[in-house]
Amino acid sequence: MPAIFEYDFMVRSLIGGALVGAMAPALGIFLVLRRLSLIADTLSHVALMGVAVGLLTHTMPVGVALASTTLGAVAIEQLRLRKALPGDAAMAVFLYTALAIAVVVISLAGGFNVGLFSYLFGSILTIDAGDLWLAGGLAVVVLGSIVALFSELAQSSFDTDLARTTGVQVNGVSILLAVLTGAAITLSMRIVGVLLVGALIVIPVLASLRVATGLRAALLTAVALGVASALAGLAIAFYANLAAGGAVVLTAAGVLLLIEAVVFLRGRKRA
Repeated sequence: MPAIFEYDFMVRSLIGGALVGAMAPALGIFLVLRRLSLIADTLSHVALMGVAVGLLTHTMPVGVALASTTLGAVAIEQLRLRKALPGDAAMAVFLYTALAIAVVVISLAGGFNVGLFSYLFGSILTIDAGDLWLAGGLAVVVLGSIVALFSELAQSSFDTDLARTTGVQVNGVSILLAVLTGAAITLSMRIVGVLLVGALIVIPVLASLRVATGLRAALLTAVALGVASALAGLAIAFYANLAAGGAVVLTAAGVLLLIEAVVFLRGRKRA
């Protein structure tokens, strides 16, 4: 048996990594198609604000972060859909406001500590069975919602006006997508880290769009690449004694670069 499977905390990390690797790109493909990749970073900073508040007030950091991202996701989508602010402006306002609040709260708490660092960059040692149950439950909700609402998500991602004429509740679908993204970011903090989970939402999607034809194929490819990047990154982190979150994201980035190189060389060969 490989050494990585001899440690319970690594087995939990691999399971959690696989769940995050499946959830993040599954949501990310619809965000990328809507040109809303920035919302992942925005909600990550909102989650950081929630964690900081939770640590300062000695309440559940994950619970506060989940409530913060849910409210932030709904507010951003309402502003964007009602055209009170342009989409990128609404996200920028929430990103910088949440970051400012987090910095102030962290300073009030006396600066960074070990607990906060585990949320910022992930900590495979702190993952417990409760985290896995939460991540597993959310994965079922996320993937189930995507299967059930695939047509609505696809239509509203490509052409919102046409989707409305065919009866799609574009506002409701958009808000649901944003809320699920916020929840996925919050529950992925312990594995990837709040500052890096946005990359796992976007990078496998970009890679899949380079090699897959059709939305369903791109979705399945993105999920496969996300799971593979998470598992490979965690294995690299274990054997090389590296930070887990960074190793996972760098593995995903390496896959994207490899795919880009292959596509480029094939294009040169055909030319």
